[in-house]
Amino acid sequence: MKKHPLAKAILPAMLLALCGPAALAAPRVVVSPYKFLPLNRAPDHAIGARDGTLYVAGKPAALTWAFATGECGSEVWQEQTGAEVAQANVAAFAMAGIDYVISTGGQGGVFTCATDEGMERFLARYDSKHLAGIDFDIEAGQTSEQIASLVQRAATAQRKRPQLRFSFTVATHAAADGSKRSLNALGETILAAVRASSLRDWTFNLMVMDYGPPASDVCVLRGDVCDMGRSAVQAVRNVHEKYGVPLAQIEVTPMIGVNDVARNDFTLADARMLGAAVKDMGLAGLHWWSLDRDQPCKVPVQGASDRCSGMDGAAGTFDAAFREGPGGKR
Repeated sequence: MKKHPLAKAILPAMLLALCGPAALAAPRVVVSPYKFLPLNRAPDHAIGARDGTLYVAGKPAALTWAFATGECGSEVWQEQTGAEVAQANVAAFAMAGIDYVISTGGQGGVFTCATDEGMERFLARYDSKHLAGIDFDIEAGQTSEQIASLVQRAATAQRKRPQLRFSFTVATHAAADGSKRSLNALGETILAAVRASSLRDWTFNLMVMDYGPPASDVCVLRGDVCDMGRSAVQAVRNVHEKYGVPLAQIEVTPMIGVNDVARNDFTLADARMLGAAVKDMGLAGLHWWSLDRDQPCKVPVQGASDRCSGMDGAAGTFDAAFREGPGGKR
């Protein structure tokens, strides 16, 4: 998950010629926070919640597990192996009736897949009727050849598992100056690879966070700060209009509370606004970074913390605010 301003590189117009509008079936809406597995992890590798209890005890709608890295089929989750994560969690989530998304890569992490056999081992490890999808969070470190291989492996796998959708989580700006500045060069490379493939059920998940120092070429301004709710909507519109990605194939992921970039903070008001916008615009999904941050900090912290939002409010307040929009009040 991105925690830094975007690079400003733009690919030549020749690349964008590959990116014509797609006419695909609208995927189902997925609403889930990201759960960074190393935090609040039980001794047996089970996924924990804010207070250290099993997350499945809270009966959430869905959860995105972050992050698997390495080569598919022999992937790791930092110090945990794929087998350990799967054994501790797949059956528990399936028994609880909770959907989950397997997220790969992330900030500083690389996930690759060179063979269909490796992808099949990877998918089989986490498979159940509650496996909702695979998220490729691609932020740095992959070559265009590795990205193309990853997309092709996903396309082959989807023919065998048509119920499985694949998302590509990418960085974005949210320019409000008329330029429609949004995806960077890496995002454009990923989009071109997806559109050149036979992959059918796919979405683009925009990281609507950490745009950079507030300015109209990176976000929607509110005074001298980025209006994070309106900027998220602007990012969606920019990608939809500039690249022709249907709204029903776009998802959003904000970083709740204090972001790493100053004056890019995402508030509860932003959460309510974005939750409603996801529903009104017919987007494919809403996620947030992260489950463990959806609580106030017990002691003051400088900047962004992995364990708290840096804002007031009880644990779970952001979750409730988001769900007022796409899912109705709980």
